[in-house]
Amino acid sequence: MRIVCAGGGPAGLYFSIMMKRQDPAHEITVMERNPIGSTYGWGVTYWGNLLDRFHHDDPVTAQAISASSVRWSDGVAHICGERVVHHGDQGFSIGRHRLLDILTQRADDLGVRMRFEEEIESVSQLPEADLIVAGDGVNSRLREHYSAEFGTNVSVGRNKYIWLGTRKVFDSFTFAFVETAHGWIWFYAYGFSSDLSTCIVECSPETWTGLGLDVLPQEDSLALLAELFAEPLDGYPLIGRPDGDGRAQWLNFRTLTNQNWYHGNLVLIGDAAHTTHYSIGAGTKLALEDAVGLADALARHDDLPSALDAYERERKFAVLPFQSAARYSAQWYENIPRYMQLQPERLFALLGQRHSPLLPHLPPQVYYRINQVTEQLTALRRLRGWLGPHLARALHGRSLAG
Repeated sequence: MRIVCAGGGPAGLYFSIMMKRQDPAHEITVMERNPIGSTYGWGVTYWGNLLDRFHHDDPVTAQAISASSVRWSDGVAHICGERVVHHGDQGFSIGRHRLLDILTQRADDLGVRMRFEEEIESVSQLPEADLIVAGDGVNSRLREHYSAEFGTNVSVGRNKYIWLGTRKVFDSFTFAFVETAHGWIWFYAYGFSSDLSTCIVECSPETWTGLGLDVLPQEDSLALLAELFAEPLDGYPLIGRPDGDGRAQWLNFRTLTNQNWYHGNLVLIGDAAHTTHYSIGAGTKLALEDAVGLADALARHDDLPSALDAYERERKFAVLPFQSAARYSAQWYENIPRYMQLQPERLFALLGQRHSPLLPHLPPQVYYRINQVTEQLTALRRLRGWLGPHLARALHGRSLAG
């Protein structure tokens, strides 16, 4: 099969790796608009089940990603000068630049043709192919060309956010909430290497304009944010986009969905097909799982339309719960004043429950009490499940001894 992947991000690269491992005879070309090694981005997060999948699909890639990843398990929140810690499942993070280096090298080793600095405006610019994979991100030119056929829909979030870095290395996934005269502002931060962390700052549009962040140049914006978050940052400065034009890169998150994921032999993958709010940390995971799902569908079906139909059906179903969780998570942050009257420990507990569809409809204190009772009952059921077999064996052993 002749395959062209438009976009050299994680989804397109991992798909090309999967297809080459299925059949080295596939002719695969990955075309990327940026120069090699010029990607922008700090760190990305993922969870252990994705690493397990890597080991199953391609142990070479899995080993390289694992060796370059940072591990963390605790969640930490700085709220009104108080530090709250919650213990949870182990998570992982890796620099986006490092992840792309690993995937690019692996694809090249397997015989994938890599072409950089190729700006793709339409399908007519691509080499002749049996399958075209649009992995060119949320701003996909190929998808936009057929937006009516794909049934593309974009909704824009209310809050403002900016992706930054810092030399302060966080050893836990960290939240920090600061109240200003113009409202609340907060960040999400996590380490992704031995000397760098990602720091995503978010606030309402009223706080954004009230603090002057809408007009301040990047250097002054970074200084103001570093001052506001001086305590959780331990005085470290924040780092902005190095190749910008001097303006701070504030955005509104765009949630993108598509009614159809393929049109003819053109198929969408990763952020070109769907986006989920960054606050649930699932974007890279879902993009890589799209790559695996598309490769699996092509392996199971002899004809392309059946394979693409199966891919669309299976992946739309798999992504649906993440889209729902992301929608509720984004809404939680858009309504953050509703929860800031809670004690820090209770606020952090509800932060962990922000994906719940019930939470927006109950007073926060009431939801917190219900959640506490539910957790206690769940813990009791788990204890019973653990004690049952142990008690049975003990009683059985006692009866034998008698």
